[in-house]
Amino acid sequence: MNNQELFPLKNEQPKAKDLRVILSHYVRYWYLFILSVAIALGIAYIYLRYYVVPAYQVTSTLLIKSESNKPTLSGGGQLGVANLGGGAIDLNNEIEVLKSKSLMQRVVAELSYFTTYYIKGKVRDVEVYGKSSPITIVVGKLTPAAYGKTLIIRLKPDNKFDLKEGENQPSSQQLGQLIHQPYGTFTVVATPYAATDNKLFSKDIIVRFQNQQDIVNYLHSSVKIAPVSKDATILEVSLIDAIPERSKDILNKLIEIYNKEGLEYKNRNATNTISFLDDRLRFITTELSGVEKDVERYKRQNQVTDVSSQASNYIEQASSYNKQLSEWAIQIDVLESIEKYLNKSAGQYTMVPSSLGIQDPTLVSLIEKFNGLQLERERMLRTTEASNPLVENINEQLVNLRSNILENLQNIKRGLIITSRNLKASSGQFQSQIKKVPSIERELLEINRQQAIKQILYSFLLQKREEAALELASTVSNSRVVDPAVSSDYPVSPVKQLIYLMALLAGLAIPFAGVYIKGLLNDKVQSAEDVEYTTNTPILGEIAISNTRDKVVVTKDNRSPVAEMFRLIRANLSFMMRGKSNKVILVTSSMSGEGKTFFSINFSASLLLTGKKVVLLELDLRNSDLSEVLDISPSLGITDYLNSDDVYITDIISESEKVPGLHVISSGPVPVNPSELMMSAKLSHLLTELKSSFDYIILDTAPIGKVADVFSLSALIDSSIYLVRCNYTYKRMINIVDDIYVNNKLNNLMIVLNDVEMGNSHSYGYGYEQKDKKKLKIA
Repeated sequence: MNNQELFPLKNEQPKAKDLRVILSHYVRYWYLFILSVAIALGIAYIYLRYYVVPAYQVTSTLLIKSESNKPTLSGGGQLGVANLGGGAIDLNNEIEVLKSKSLMQRVVAELSYFTTYYIKGKVRDVEVYGKSSPITIVVGKLTPAAYGKTLIIRLKPDNKFDLKEGENQPSSQQLGQLIHQPYGTFTVVATPYAATDNKLFSKDIIVRFQNQQDIVNYLHSSVKIAPVSKDATILEVSLIDAIPERSKDILNKLIEIYNKEGLEYKNRNATNTISFLDDRLRFITTELSGVEKDVERYKRQNQVTDVSSQASNYIEQASSYNKQLSEWAIQIDVLESIEKYLNKSAGQYTMVPSSLGIQDPTLVSLIEKFNGLQLERERMLRTTEASNPLVENINEQLVNLRSNILENLQNIKRGLIITSRNLKASSGQFQSQIKKVPSIERELLEINRQQAIKQILYSFLLQKREEAALELASTVSNSRVVDPAVSSDYPVSPVKQLIYLMALLAGLAIPFAGVYIKGLLNDKVQSAEDVEYTTNTPILGEIAISNTRDKVVVTKDNRSPVAEMFRLIRANLSFMMRGKSNKVILVTSSMSGEGKTFFSINFSASLLLTGKKVVLLELDLRNSDLSEVLDISPSLGITDYLNSDDVYITDIISESEKVPGLHVISSGPVPVNPSELMMSAKLSHLLTELKSSFDYIILDTAPIGKVADVFSLSALIDSSIYLVRCNYTYKRMINIVDDIYVNNKLNNLMIVLNDVEMGNSHSYGYGYEQKDKKKLKIA
């Protein structure tokens, strides 16, 4: 029992291709890889050189200062005023303010960023900006219809230029002259750069008007702001753009407007506070002057200059109550002042002064929210109409907050009044003693108390007015530029190394994919590896492509590679069949055209060179060209011998003149029953007789893939050679070979690869140098 019977499923087990074999399959197309990589790198170079626009990163750093310590004239106390703004800085809030669209809107408007300029180029248009731009468009007015418009301007001598829009004919215009168009008005002004470059007169200048809101949205998403470190209050503001100078202008203008708006906010708050304090001071001054005149009048009428000391003891005991009553009265007066101010400014959108010492967190919070909404409303009115739903929403919130503040003021005032009444009730025990004081003394004390209240309130308001004036005079921005906008020395995009790397990978991947797909689509045998991957049938040898048209390549003096390969196959066959009888050798294939006849003739010739007697039988009874190739004239053949008892073996044997010493038996006429003739007992007798006269009998048979004639010879042959032609035999036909080998349908089956490209072939001396032992033995 042989190995095939013990392990019948061996060939069905999947085989892994050797990495060396896989690589060699691709290395054969090395020229494609080199060409593809060269083209890919060339495309990458052209792309980087002519098409892509390099972008640079511009960065600026900004220090955000804390506003917690503000100048003040007071040292605290109950009448200390709440901060008029400021406190600890929230970097996240400042980042959002810097990135706000309202700031971006002002930046775009002040820089006229909605107008872009390009110089017409051969490959791409080159954008210019600032000093490198030959012209500047001074926009008077643009309607939304101007957005997306493209103008082509060509400068002419004598301060003239041609203006072309769309498909319209160019019109001659004068530099500096106001141009009226249906979508707006603008003026074209030449820059100093235009006078220094005469080549500009032959180039088109392209001007594009863009939607401001689109640019605002672009800047809002493109400007990156982040703290330089976790604990620092320094922000890094960066922008990536194709024109570094424009990015510098944008960042510097953004920081400038940010600082300007911060100062405007602070100055507005302080100015409103000073205005409120001035109004109160005028009112208190009038009241204080009236009380002082009352004191003067009362003393003159009653002719008194000093208060009697007889009630001083009682007064001292009641002084503490009076002091508290004075403080409550001041706070009540402050509350009434704020209430009057709110009622006076009802329906107006003005900021409410701070609570001026009223220690009520709810009131302070409501006033801060009210002032914050006032500022937000003013900011929105810069870019939107008063009828905007957002503005109307803020108006509604302001009305509600004003109502809440008034209600809160009334509640606080009622509480203070109740407290004052309680204090007055507590001082009732001293009233009996006070009644003893002369009425003149008591009335004078009442007048003096009113004077003291007015004096304290006047001093308090005057102090706060000076503090507000000091704050207004010392207002500085809460930020400082650490580093102005600077550009990177090298572009940050595109990354040339990455582009070239991608091109290199693409240059390798494209031919790799092409070869791989070609391999997938190619259903024909390419090399010995394709055969080995499908079947375990031993490979006897390979025959390279013959460059000659002569069908007989094996001669005594021929040392060509093809002839040597036949000699190598002869040696391999002798080695593989040593110890066994090997007189009858069958040659077959899957289909016509795979080189059976070519192989049979030259293999027979190689055997003749060893001094052996060889006879070649043309057993392809249906379609054989052996006699034609060997220039043998038509005569009796195998068909005649098998069909007639009057034809003898000696009648059908002829000797080839093309291959001296080679005896040939042709097929004869095409029979009507070739399969039955192949099973004839006379064929067995023929082979038996030939064995006694010849050392080797070569059977050139019909293709197995088409007819089953060959299998009838299985019992008559010693070995079988199966021809597989590269780039001709279909891979699926190797399964036929494998089936024959596994099921032992033909004795000692071996494969010969025909028409192998030299690059795909094994090295010369294959039978001795090849280390793959499977090719040198039969299972």
